Amino acid sequence: MSTAPAHRGDAVDLLDADHIAVKKLFGQYKQLAESDAPGPERQALADRICLELSVHMQLEEEAFYPPVRQAVGDEDIMDEADVEHEGARKLIAEISSMKPDQSHFDAKVKMLGEMIDHHVGEERGKVFPKARQSDLDLVAMAAQLKDRKRQIVHEFSQALS
Repeated sequence: MSTAPAHRGDAVDLLDADHIAVKKLFGQYKQLAESDAPGPERQALADRICLELSVHMQLEEEAFYPPVRQAVGDEDIMDEADVEHEGARKLIAEISSMKPDQSHFDAKVKMLGEMIDHHVGEERGKVFPKARQSDLDLVAMAAQLKDRKRQIVHEFSQALS
């Protein structure tokens, strides 16, 4: 018997796919840092991690958290998620303003990974189960999230051009 969660193709699965993808990126970064990879290689991966997280956080804050907050009525867990995003955003800004040869660059990327691991654990353990227990149509929300994510990625790419 499998203990893996059933894939519903809903908003939670969509967001958790982002979590899994960024976890892999952090693993790749750890390998680069441990092998003293060239700065530009580490910088490119750190930039990608920061971009992926920024898109994901904006998506959650705009299109997932508000309806979940309203549906589940648990202000504490939603406030905690907001504060965790705020902390991650500050660290992303620090990393984005640095060069890989600067002191603490690798440590900040590692710390961001640890913060995100904690945040993902909170979402998986508290936010996502409550969202699934609510009366939200998470399958319909997944389609909305996909559309909004495409828009956010386009906005970020325009800003970076």
